[in-house]
This record gives sequence, structure tokens and C-alpha cells, in this order.
Amino acid sequence: MSPAEAGRRSRPGLAAILAWIFPGLGHLYVGRRKTALLYAAIVTATFLLGLSFQGRLYTIERSQPLTILATFAVSGAGLLNVAARFLSDNPGGTILSPTYEYGCAYLLTAGLMNLLLMLDSWDIASGRK
Repeated sequence: MSPAEAGRRSRPGLAAILAWIFPGLGHLYVGRRKTALLYAAIVTATFLLGLSFQGRLYTIERSQPLTILATFAVSGAGLLNVAARFLSDNPGGTILSPTYEYGCAYLLTAGLMNLLLMLDSWDIASGRK
């Protein structure tokens, strides 16, 4: 079965949910194995770099409305984000670290990339791509 045929027979909602759970799962579901592995490696490496640079896993703070957007972006990484929050002893990052801002940027980028991958797997499963 070609990737195009797999995409036409797939459920878009399930593809998007799988893509959120772990980067690349949505593409694996629609039959794009090589793409799935590549995306999983890129998003996971970006997220892990963000953690190693002591970036912040954002949470919503009422006094700072932009944290709503940042929390949404980081949450796009799915189970990577959930696991990091449970396993991290410092989810707020280390603001005095010289790499803190880079870490935040990497974590936000990983989440946003995965949100785009969710949309891409939705489009493939819908037969639009």
C-alpha cells in the first residue's frame, strides 16, 4: 500500500492524536515510515536539547498572560512534555544559567514543530496531501 492509499484510508483525528502523543506516530500511522523516524528524531532531539540547556517548561501564570501561549506551545510536544514534567526536579528551568534562554527557545520550538506535524498528519490522513 502506497503512502497516498494509506492516507486515504486513515482517520484524520486519530492521526493527529497519535502525532501529539509522540512525534512521528501520526506519520507512522498514515504509512510514512521514513518521514516518521526523521520527525521523531528531530523533535525529540530539539526537546532534549532544551531540557539540557535548562529551559523552562512553561505553566500558566495569571500575572503574565503570554505564558498561556508559551504553555500551549510547550504542551505541543505531547508525552515528551508530560514525562519531562514528572521526571524533572526543576521544570521552571534555571534562569541564572547562561543557556536558559536557548533552552526555552528549543522547548518552545519542539512543541510548535510537533503541532505542525499534527496538522500535516491530519492533512495526509484526509487525503489532502
